[in-house]
Amino acid sequence: MTAAGHKQRLAAILAADAAGYSRLMAADEHATVAALDQARAVIRAQVESRQGRVIDMAGDSVLAIFDTAGGAVAAALAIQQELEALNVDVPADRRMRFRIGVHLGDVIEKADGSIYGDGVNIAARLEGLAAPGGIVVSDSVQGAVRGRVDATFADQGVQHVKNMLHSVRAFAVIPGIERPAPVAPDGGLSLPDRPSIAVLPFTNMSGDPEQEYFADGMVEEILTELSRFQRLFVIARNTSFTYKGRSVDVRKVARELGVHFVLEGSVRKVANRVRVTAQLINGDTGQHVWAERYEDVLSDVFELQGRITRQVVASMVPEIEAEEMRLMGRGQHRFSEADDIAWRAAKASDDGSSQGQPAQIDASIRLAEEAIALNGDCQLAWAVLASGHCWRIFLAWTQDRKADLLAARRAADKLMQLAPNDSRSYYFRGVVESLTGEFQNSVADLRKAQELNPNDAPPQFFLSQLEASDGQFERAKALAAQATRISPKDRWVSTAHLAMAKCAFIEGDMRALHDWSALAIQSQPYHPLRRVLMIVYAAHAGEPDLLRSNLEKLRGFAPDFIPSLFRDEIQPFRKPEHMKLLLDGLRKAGLEA
Repeated sequence: MTAAGHKQRLAAILAADAAGYSRLMAADEHATVAALDQARAVIRAQVESRQGRVIDMAGDSVLAIFDTAGGAVAAALAIQQELEALNVDVPADRRMRFRIGVHLGDVIEKADGSIYGDGVNIAARLEGLAAPGGIVVSDSVQGAVRGRVDATFADQGVQHVKNMLHSVRAFAVIPGIERPAPVAPDGGLSLPDRPSIAVLPFTNMSGDPEQEYFADGMVEEILTELSRFQRLFVIARNTSFTYKGRSVDVRKVARELGVHFVLEGSVRKVANRVRVTAQLINGDTGQHVWAERYEDVLSDVFELQGRITRQVVASMVPEIEAEEMRLMGRGQHRFSEADDIAWRAAKASDDGSSQGQPAQIDASIRLAEEAIALNGDCQLAWAVLASGHCWRIFLAWTQDRKADLLAARRAADKLMQLAPNDSRSYYFRGVVESLTGEFQNSVADLRKAQELNPNDAPPQFFLSQLEASDGQFERAKALAAQATRISPKDRWVSTAHLAMAKCAFIEGDMRALHDWSALAIQSQPYHPLRRVLMIVYAAHAGEPDLLRSNLEKLRGFAPDFIPSLFRDEIQPFRKPEHMKLLLDGLRKAGLEA
């Protein structure tokens, strides 16, 4: 707890100190004082122009505070640039140069505006690690601003700083982005702060030179389609193809290229059929994450190439994301602090929605907010935040529907602002709009997501059930079949099954309603609408044991879902006559509001 009148908060702290100040004073006191005053004016102006606040300028040191890490680093870069310009005509041994350290952490702010705490101490220690005229930041700052400032970061390794219980990973800031790629300690490239992949040239196993062109063309298409997923870092074709014809160690390739995953494969022609195999490999361990085999008739070579490419990409990307969540669950850290926390949030969201655990959804929201506090531009965190608030509504776990809708909309809008050309941004906004009653906008956004990335199955899965809810059965069925074809093992394939169950219910096909509801429940047993449709089927078919079993399970994880339907808070069908059919089916099952 903090003392009365004191406030604890997250802030970016900038600490600066003049290098060799005592030596400069001994050589020329008047000139040094004049240079210090000039430097202080520069520092204050740059700090305040980026919404920072100077806390102290005692002696030759400076302490300033910012609300964002981006503001602190931008100010530090501008300070060093302007101070260097002032030193152009000054002899090298007479130049006043500052060391600067920046850290993002907790501070305690007193009523008089002064600050103290570990965050201040770490910033001061980082400043001591900087070269004269240089800037050193902590890993929390590097993770928050990487890719957002005109600079690169050289890893200085873990630093054991004086009087601190925990070590700090430090990064030297190098102005300008045109720098060589950072090098990891083992000589390979350092890993990016998002899942990354290299696609190696596929091996032609058929002995037919014609298949060489087919294999190379398919790899090029896979690379093109993977690049639509802005949440992935994809190694370019010219680099990947330097490994063509070589026997390689996949783990070594991953280190050399600085990627988390490697895709390799082969093509074999047998009579008039082509068989393609693909294996996704964890570049760190060399273990297989996913493998598939595709076989089809070779008629139109380009059509076949495109079809297999879509299946490879659509199936592989969910496996990459699932593997990241598995690794987070084992406590592995692969990205910056904010991104690591965001992946933990994603795993909590996935666990909560798939296992019927509202506490996990609450945890996902807290973790996403924690990641955003470290890096306000963390796209994954905003996506998880939007998703978490939507899940509360979808699963009837919300304590305040209006507040969750507002929070989900804010997160979706922020994601759209950060990534306006990413299919995922349109997907999450479309999901939120489906809950706020903006049906036409929701459909338009989901179709835009499909247009931007036809290989991203979740928007198509969700759109299929949305079309079903509107009574557009043919469109719903076509979308469900299309999405299932490209990503048949996707963890969201049950949404396509739900769309088919909705269609069967409205069309009055009770056998199909049973079969599709059963498939939907098998994939996602803790999603309530699937159970509701099975309950309605059981009531119509006169199967009391099936009805009782599904009702007990539904009440076990979503006790308020059926009451929410009767309160008109949740509307799985847009048309009043279809909602009446659903509620009548529940009444037939002996259920009321």
